Amino acid sequence: MSRTNRLLINNAETCVDEMLQSIAWQNPGQRLLKGHRVIIREDAADFCSSGHVSTICGGGSGHEPFSAGFVGRGMLTAAVAGSVFASPPPNDILAAINAVASPAGTLLIVANYTGDRLNFGIALERAKAAGKKVNMVVVGEDCALESQDKTAGRRGLVGIVIVMKLAGALAEQGRSLDEITQACTHLSKAMGTIGVSLSGCSIPGTGSSFKLDETEMELGLGAHGEAGVRRMKILPANETVEVMIDHMMNPSHASHITIDNGQKIALTMNNLGGLSEIEMYVLGRKAIEYLESKGLSVVRCYNGHFMTSLDMAGFNLNICKVNDETLKCLDADTNAPGWPRVCVSNNTGFHRRNNDPVVSLNEKSLEVVGENVNSADKNKLQVGHALIEAITLACQSLISNEAFLNDLDTSAGDGDCGSTLKRGANEVLNRSRSWKCENVEQVLLQIAGCAEKSMGGASGGLYSLFFTAASHRAQAYTIESWNDCLVVGIAAISKYGGAEPGDRTMLDALVATRKSLEKSISEDASIKTAAQNAAKVARQATEATATMKAKAGRASCVAAKLLTQPDPGAMAVAIWVEAVAKTL
Repeated sequence: MSRTNRLLINNAETCVDEMLQSIAWQNPGQRLLKGHRVIIREDAADFCSSGHVSTICGGGSGHEPFSAGFVGRGMLTAAVAGSVFASPPPNDILAAINAVASPAGTLLIVANYTGDRLNFGIALERAKAAGKKVNMVVVGEDCALESQDKTAGRRGLVGIVIVMKLAGALAEQGRSLDEITQACTHLSKAMGTIGVSLSGCSIPGTGSSFKLDETEMELGLGAHGEAGVRRMKILPANETVEVMIDHMMNPSHASHITIDNGQKIALTMNNLGGLSEIEMYVLGRKAIEYLESKGLSVVRCYNGHFMTSLDMAGFNLNICKVNDETLKCLDADTNAPGWPRVCVSNNTGFHRRNNDPVVSLNEKSLEVVGENVNSADKNKLQVGHALIEAITLACQSLISNEAFLNDLDTSAGDGDCGSTLKRGANEVLNRSRSWKCENVEQVLLQIAGCAEKSMGGASGGLYSLFFTAASHRAQAYTIESWNDCLVVGIAAISKYGGAEPGDRTMLDALVATRKSLEKSISEDASIKTAAQNAAKVARQATEATATMKAKAGRASCVAAKLLTQPDPGAMAVAIWVEAVAKTL
């Protein structure tokens, strides 16, 4: 049951920053990087200067102890936090890279979500441009997907924590960046995860991520509370575990995991936040028993909170194929507060066994795009009153539609599309008062910076890419120039976001707008007519997404029968296109 209105926080806007401050206060070996949502090892400077590779991970908040809880000797050198369920912005990621930069290089460990890939990718490219040696490993081990059709790929779930442990242990050994990258890439492909839940989670300031009948549970849900692949009647613990493992190992499913008989495996039972210890151990017992009945050797078992979804009443089950080298790294010492401690045997060490009961034992960061831009270049297109008015109305329209967009996003994502866009719109409005003296290229770069800094997640990255690319084509107040901006902006989104027209995303509305402008150019239409036609077509294209099959973004991992409303990202485009058209 959601506790949305019964959360022990002070404010939804400040809870992440208060949490990070408290984490640093409670862990003497960790420090909070001033001005950023970044936790670093206290000894990071000495560790990196001595020739060790630094390791960084991060993602949206709400998954604790991931990822700040895994900062410490033998695991991460730094962790970056975004807002709740939103990818951290590139400037925070870049600040982490700069803070723990090592001559031996830095490895970014990233969960396979569009927003994380985009924002970590942006930071990586900027760091490389500044001369840093940086690699990135993307972890996507979700075994829920059944279809062979195009999707956003296997989602990154709790398996990323196992990859962190491997990377941290190898870094302590003094291994090279390429060696660690290769080992982590190999391990990420040798594991699988699936989740089940009895409820949604309580998102601060938003509401429940999804709702289930009291007799139902969700199989294959995502880390942010995205709906899963199957909704079924609640089963007892033993049957639940069997259904999950059978789904993971079903060869007819696109994302199944193949494991040979006799393979050594590490089992991770991840509490998503709301299950009791009794439930987790009952489930873990069956998981060990069932896996070993299939001829597998469960040599390690980790049980606890690793990568939660706030207070969701559910769990992930991760199976990871291991060898002696991997086990050595998993067993290596770490002082990261989130890594579990087990009672080590004097006889077998960390090696797990099914013991029978006994009778007696006596026998520095780079700037965000658009910040601190210089004064206007007189040779470039200058900002006019109409442009500022259009930007203002577009922002106001997005803000007034926050609840509507959140509602559309509840079934397709994590229900925060409207709130995310509202943050970006408010940032633009706050900064726009000083833009009248600048040229259009700089204004578009400023908007890109606002999106990147305040929105986070996939939306922030996509809008940052769109406006950054479009800024270079803003040559005149003409339909042709607007069309050029759309062409390059759309290309940038498609290149880095991976979506195409027809995938049920914001691109569908943008492409329809571009085609409308091209038609207006061929018909020699007036600016007013072109704008009105573009707004009408954008709305029509958005409504059409309601019947499309999702092939990109989080919605592509949701059962098609649950997607009955227009795509929220496309709807947001239609809203601001209509607002711009009104001012013209």
